[in-house]
Amino acid sequence: MRDRAPVPEGVRLRAIVEALVFAAEEPLTIDDLIDLFPGSDRDVLQSALDAVQAAYETDDRGLTVQRVAGGFRMATKPELGEWVRALFRSRNRRRLTSQALETLAIIAYRQPITTPEIQSIRGADPTSVLEALLDKKLVRVLGRKKVVGKPMLYGTTREFLTHFGLNTLEDLPDMADFGELARGGPPGRTGTAAQPAVAMNAAGPFEEDDDDTEDDEGGTLDDEDDENERGDDGDDS
Repeated sequence: MRDRAPVPEGVRLRAIVEALVFAAEEPLTIDDLIDLFPGSDRDVLQSALDAVQAAYETDDRGLTVQRVAGGFRMATKPELGEWVRALFRSRNRRRLTSQALETLAIIAYRQPITTPEIQSIRGADPTSVLEALLDKKLVRVLGRKKVVGKPMLYGTTREFLTHFGLNTLEDLPDMADFGELARGGPPGRTGTAAQPAVAMNAAGPFEEDDDDTEDDEGGTLDDEDDENERGDDGDDS
């Protein structure tokens, strides 16, 4: 195998990093760059990333480099959204239904959370919606709660952060912004932007269970409770 070319410097390195941010299917992280340029200085690579981001901050650029899910991705500037939406308005794209968005919001703010807990908040069987969210890799199984029956615990994924343009769960809107909704739900779970991270420790003991999970990215699951599906599948028909 050919030896890797020397690590470029200066403008050349920034150009390569810019191309990588553009081409990456997922947000490009500093660790991705270290893998591509082994032995290179972490600060040099971070400076190249920062320089690329700064280059897109000028008003005459239609694109911007956002920090999302711990990495960097290229996107159109929000103020140009009207024209971008016009381009795609005629395309028939499948979107999350209101039921799926509602279930996803509950998971995002209350995770880790079980199916019965979601049902008690939402007032409807979320089984089929959960299947759709797992299939879209917006939700994953974190493990099983150490209670009778060992129900599965659900949480959001990195794809969830990417989909909604968030860097971490702490970037979620404060639940107080939702008025009455912030005062709903089970007692003792008042909402804050950092609540998902707190809930990880406050939801009680649970154990990871890799046997029932296809992968750590939130693949589909086989579960007896799936037979109770109500046909609320999270996709517009």
